[in-house]
Amino acid sequence: MLDNLSLFVQYPPLAADVILNGLLIGSIFALAAYGMALVWGVLNIVNVVQGELVVLGGYVTFLAVQAGLPPLLGLPLSAAVMFCLGWLIYRAVIFRVVDKDIFISILATFGLSILFQQLANAVFGSDVRTVDAGLGSLHLLDGTVTLSHVKLLAFALALGAGGALWLFLRHARLGQAIRATAQNPRAARILGIDTNRVYAMTYALNGALCGAAGSLAVMAWTIHPYVGLPYTVRSFMVVVVAGVGNVAGVVGAGLGLGALENVAGFVFGVEFQIAFVFALMVVILVWRNAMAARKRGYLE
Repeated sequence: MLDNLSLFVQYPPLAADVILNGLLIGSIFALAAYGMALVWGVLNIVNVVQGELVVLGGYVTFLAVQAGLPPLLGLPLSAAVMFCLGWLIYRAVIFRVVDKDIFISILATFGLSILFQQLANAVFGSDVRTVDAGLGSLHLLDGTVTLSHVKLLAFALALGAGGALWLFLRHARLGQAIRATAQNPRAARILGIDTNRVYAMTYALNGALCGAAGSLAVMAWTIHPYVGLPYTVRSFMVVVVAGVGNVAGVVGAGLGLGALENVAGFVFGVEFQIAFVFALMVVILVWRNAMAARKRGYLE
């Protein structure tokens, strides 16, 4: 560990490569976190199945490539398929736990995550899957820094999706209905807004964002049936740090998490990278709890 840390500090190009690649991977985390922030803010549900939706989106792109389609075509296809699946999940399960205790929603979505894990394992097996996007890489600093173009695409898409989501929520009629429902569902219903439709479209939009994130993940990284939980934890941490409804904060937190995770994987070893993510979640929760207690103290 000390040798890796020393190498990281003494060789700046290597540090730049690790940090920049981490930032670009973090953009995929931000995409998935957009959806969790929407579902949490509008439906008041902590969506534990978030990571499995990302994984399923990756498998859609994998199947599309296996069928002979160009890898990049898998991106909109995954988003469309997962939009429909998100809508079906809401109609089948999620609508039953809206307005219920938040722990009921956690249990329900946790059950869905186990179901999708086992279905993915039964259909695709436990092998690691990846897709070659065929886009090549960008080489900087005499080749010491290598950035794959698909990661750069993910970064651009994360920024574009954040801007599009911000405009959608503020100017589109459905976006305004989503904001009104998030602020006060009862008042929204009195004003004639079909909150059940709003909830369904919000969860479906979450599915589309997860589908896009999964498509990029399988091209930039790898997927397998049991990799969903880390994506759920990452999305949860990003939303906790950024705050529900803070689109710009989600981007910044996602990029920061990606960089930290990549640095931790280099310094401590790849085998401890996921452990670092879970340890960081504990630290963030303790920090937020301390901040909340301090705020309550000020108010009292």
